[in-house]
Amino acid sequence: MIRDVPQHGGPVIYFSTGTGALLDQIAGLCSDVVSIDWRLSLDRAWRELGDDKAIQGNLDPVMLLADWPALRDRVDEILAQAAGRPGHIFNLGHGILPQTPVETVRRLADYVHEKTGR
Repeated sequence: MIRDVPQHGGPVIYFSTGTGALLDQIAGLCSDVVSIDWRLSLDRAWRELGDDKAIQGNLDPVMLLADWPALRDRVDEILAQAAGRPGHIFNLGHGILPQTPVETVRRLADYVHEKTGR
């Protein structure tokens, strides 16, 4: 059972993976931000969570092991779904894998900043 999370004066981020079936319960939590993994589209998450929740995610960490064109295409898809909407925090949909090249992470961050102007 999911319980309410108390506010502590700062933003509260609810993080889980594989919980797409529980979005109706997650929507009722006292969180400001919901982290979603790569198995859940941003569109569906916002539709089920509501516009008052910011969403963090949802790049599959395995994509950081792909070649740059494949990774760039996936990032573009995620950014297109977010459509510049306030409240989207581009992030991985789970932790970074140990074998992930640091240069790929840097390139990804630079690319997202370039595309979003942030």
